[in-house]
Amino acid sequence: MFRDSKFISRSLDVMGGTTVFSNTRVPVQTLLDYLKAGESIDDFLDGFPTVTKEQVIYFLEELGRTFFSATA
Repeated sequence: MFRDSKFISRSLDVMGGTTVFSNTRVPVQTLLDYLKAGESIDDFLDGFPTVTKEQVIYFLEELGRTFFSATA
């Protein structure tokens, strides 16, 4: 679904291969958990300052493209 990029990466050496925001140890699932709990993107970024807003936007846009291309 997601290719390794400057925004998102996955490596067995980092968090056992969990998909994370590049150059961090923050799993993308953590963002989804925050949003599911009703927290804002800004709340997430405040809690994880190593993640950039650009990375979050890229991830959500890719997630949307993947979802909508699968349902088309």
